Amino acid sequence: QVQLVESGGGLVQAGGSLSLSCAASRSIFRLDAVVGWYRQTPGKQRELVAAITSGGSTDYADSVKGRFTISRDNAENTVYLQMNNLKPEDTAVYYCKAEWASIYVWGQGTQVTVSS
Repeated sequence: QVQLVESGGGLVQAGGSLSLSCAASRSIFRLDAVVGWYRQTPGKQRELVAAITSGGSTDYADSVKGRFTISRDNAENTVYLQMNNLKPEDTAVYYCKAEWASIYVWGQGTQVTVSS
């Protein structure tokens, strides 16, 4: 069973940066997993922010292109989300999700708050 643990959230002023980490309990990229970062605010659906495949291809929501970067460290079984030039509308709980062979696992989430 794969477990995901997010970390790195916190409070930052607008224009600042944060780096989130999603650590997997096993080598998810050997499973050919796609790992995505999602975010959710109260009353809204969870939305995809960025994703990375086992082959290294990446995809981003239009709202974060040019500001966020998703990357991975295969040796550490960790996926990162570098968030720069943060805006108050980026405030949300951020979750990572790993998906492979019709199986998916979510992390517990980490709060990101951006003050204006």
